[in-house]
Amino acid sequence: MIAIIDYDAGNIKSVEKAMLLLGQQVEITRDRERILCADKVILPGVGAFGDAMDKIRQYGLYDVIHEVVEKKTPFLGICLGLQLLFERSDETPGVEGLGILKGEILRIPDKEGLKIPHMGWNSLEFPRKGRLFQGLPENPYVYFVHSYYLKAAEEEIVTAVTQYSTLIHASVEKDNVFACQFHPEKSSDTGIQILKNFVEI
Repeated sequence: MIAIIDYDAGNIKSVEKAMLLLGQQVEITRDRERILCADKVILPGVGAFGDAMDKIRQYGLYDVIHEVVEKKTPFLGICLGLQLLFERSDETPGVEGLGILKGEILRIPDKEGLKIPHMGWNSLEFPRKGRLFQGLPENPYVYFVHSYYLKAAEEEIVTAVTQYSTLIHASVEKDNVFACQFHPEKSSDTGIQILKNFVEI
């Protein structure tokens, strides 16, 4: 069973739909025991960093997420779910993230001719091709919606980057923890392959 963590953040249903398309048994839940007994866990999300962390703490999910990671269950953060895995965000100064990975979330710099939020299709480059990207061609296009981006402290965990006003760390992998700034569930066949790769880990 794949547990999708429910903390009132948007985009949960589209992730569920993509997983069902892949023939997976899926459960949207915030129940500690259901999350801990899952074969894989996904933290999706669209929204504000500070509000999301408030909800994660309110629902008692902070420790549960750490337990999932510590017991080596494959874990995937998507969009805001990626950002929450890190230490802090420019979006809500003073609010601590989950701190599972080292790095910070910065606002995309203003640049003439570029709109923020960054919304649309961008190609990926692979500094090292992680397990999520097996079977994909070079420079595949995926769908982004975000105003803030990851700058990981550990370059070696970065598996995909893209350029939009600055260099964006678009995906990371460390042990059993995977995360994407883009939305695989909205990225057509490429995204489905990425989710299939996660399912098969």
